[in-house]
Amino acid sequence: MASLVVSRLNWNPMTFPPPHDQPFVTVIMPIRNESGFIARSLGAVLAQDYPHDRYEVVVADGMSSDDTRAVIHELARGQTVAVSVIDNPGKIVPTGFNRALAVARGSIIVRVDGHTLIAPDYVRMCVTVLETSDADNVGGKMNAIGTGLWGEAIALATSSAFGVGGARFHYSDQEEIVDTVYMGAWRREVFNRIGGFDEELVRNQDDEFNYRLRGAGGKILLSPRIQSRYFNRSSLRALGRQYYQYGMYKIRVLQKHPRQMQMRQFIPPAFTAGVIGGLLVAPFSDLLRAIYLGVLGLYALANIAVSARIANESGWRYFPALVIIFVTLHLSYGAGFLVGLWTFRGRK
Repeated sequence: MASLVVSRLNWNPMTFPPPHDQPFVTVIMPIRNESGFIARSLGAVLAQDYPHDRYEVVVADGMSSDDTRAVIHELARGQTVAVSVIDNPGKIVPTGFNRALAVARGSIIVRVDGHTLIAPDYVRMCVTVLETSDADNVGGKMNAIGTGLWGEAIALATSSAFGVGGARFHYSDQEEIVDTVYMGAWRREVFNRIGGFDEELVRNQDDEFNYRLRGAGGKILLSPRIQSRYFNRSSLRALGRQYYQYGMYKIRVLQKHPRQMQMRQFIPPAFTAGVIGGLLVAPFSDLLRAIYLGVLGLYALANIAVSARIANESGWRYFPALVIIFVTLHLSYGAGFLVGLWTFRGRK
């Protein structure tokens, strides 16, 4: 394994935070090739209203091949917040997060993604919600933002229950106990107790971590006080690839935590299998053809109804794109799930 390389921009690793009433926080940012956005996302982290001597930022860079590091170094110059960059040879979120956690000094850990703009009070609200609740992981709603018609329509679709199922952090405005939250904030002792992120998982690593946390008796709290904006994919191709990976790696999560399975998780793959299977058998049976067309018709009606409701609220120019995006979400996730059944067969 490659050695851990730490690029320290403005702090001495042997200097620990002074005693203070407010807990010291480490913000971890696992990123790769974010030169076009890192100035905004890291800039928002450095502009927090939390005392600047009470938090640090550790950027875990997945060996970026663009100007990401140069932008980070330029932005960090002269800052009063401690910023460091470490190498992440694994190039994925869980390996980067775990490496950053190993050098983090904070008693509270806050994750921020590279394509997210956090509110100026984000860190303070994470600390407040953790300290005023019995939750082990807190986070806010994923307020999706898109660019262009397709990007904006993708943001609308992925902010609806029809598009993303039971993942309430996509659309809920209530403070409530949930299965998982966007990004997350934890007391350091949570990781000492149950370990870090599973480094096998290219996707769904937060999903798997929260399964373990809940299995250990932990609580996960979604709070509207914790605000951020996530800039989502802006093309069907990128969206399809993303949800295909979500579906594929969901198999590994379910293999590791079979008792956490819920019926809703099987609806997209069942639908996708039905679409593919129906094409093969419908020509040979009038009954099967009628059932197949009936199921497709019901799905089309549901899709059109939800798309029309969203378009009526947000603009009818989105309607055709929404219909196509919902199909892309469901079939991509379902196809990834089915491929994952074969790819990860026999694993435990």
